[in-house]
Amino acid sequence: MTALRFIALPTDTARALRAGGPDANGQAPVRRVSDGAGIPCRHCLAPVAAGDPYLVLAHRPFPAAQPYAETGPVFLHAGDCPRHGEDAGMPPMFRARETWLLRGYGADDWIVYGTGGPVPTRDLEARAADLLARPDVAYLHLRSAQYNCFQCRIEEG
Repeated sequence: MTALRFIALPTDTARALRAGGPDANGQAPVRRVSDGAGIPCRHCLAPVAAGDPYLVLAHRPFPAAQPYAETGPVFLHAGDCPRHGEDAGMPPMFRARETWLLRGYGADDWIVYGTGGPVPTRDLEARAADLLARPDVAYLHLRSAQYNCFQCRIEEG
């Protein structure tokens, strides 16, 4: 099977947001305290523990605005956390849910039609490898199957 890289939010971006920098909507992130349920940090790709502070912010995981460049809410630990290593494989946090949404994008950052859909977690890595083997797919987004929230980018290793 093809090696996959699960690519988290860059550390420089996380630092800027933690310092109050503007999100994709030009607003400062909102600070909250986790109840321990369903708060996945997009930098370390691990859950925010109950009682820990986190940030809620708008994120557009694309290099520029264009018709397919969706913006949506994401969570980030309010304090420093280690960035998920791209060569560390699928984060354990992703194994905790039964289904995810995968969607392929071309080198132009536009959706590649026919690549999106729900995938059972047990099939996630195989489906990602199959999609990335296509010449028209440059990378994937892993998103929540329930809410469509961006989790991370996936590329070949």
